[in-house]
Amino acid sequence: MPVNSRTLPVNNLIESSSSAPLRMSLSDTLPDTLKMDADTGVIKVLVLGAESTGKTTLCQDLAAHFNTEWTPEYMRPYLQHKWDKTQTSCEWHDLMPIAEGQVSLENEKARLANRFLFCDTALFELMVYAYWYYQKCPPQLEAAALTHHYDLILLTEVDVPWEADDLRDAPHQREEIRQAFADALTKHNKPFRRIGGNREQRVAKVASWLNQLNP
Repeated sequence: MPVNSRTLPVNNLIESSSSAPLRMSLSDTLPDTLKMDADTGVIKVLVLGAESTGKTTLCQDLAAHFNTEWTPEYMRPYLQHKWDKTQTSCEWHDLMPIAEGQVSLENEKARLANRFLFCDTALFELMVYAYWYYQKCPPQLEAAALTHHYDLILLTEVDVPWEADDLRDAPHQREEIRQAFADALTKHNKPFRRIGGNREQRVAKVASWLNQLNP
């Protein structure tokens, strides 16, 4: 996620515990544009991780395996369009439009899904990157990110070759970013499983976990 800001150390990522009361109050008053549809009846699987670690491929493969939908990353076409038009990268004021677009897309896909929905990112990832690059996050975005529920959260290992494109900007920081995700998930008491290996191994592992979750 390229931004017009410097990269911050990992230990600056995690919010302080003093923000918890504010987060809880905001979660009760989220705007409709940041609310997930309730009672969709699908099991949601969220895939998080650093750039170029196979998140999109995994979601596509799992959707094909289970004959269902997957939610693409709204941020990527949004930022690609901005880059093509202005040659500028992500800025602070882009965060909320990206968040709203991601929520809308996920709600749309959830209504079409068959038992499972595989999500290639979520607001939690946007929150992590906001802290990574800016050392802060829009309060409503953070409240929504911490409120949204996923039945299984996967964190991709850095075992896929780096592939450069217009938007990726951290080829040498993937391990640090992966650890930042792990730290944030642990901080906010969100259980997760690490996923690595080749495409077939990843799909087999997740399929096994989902069979245990939904026999």
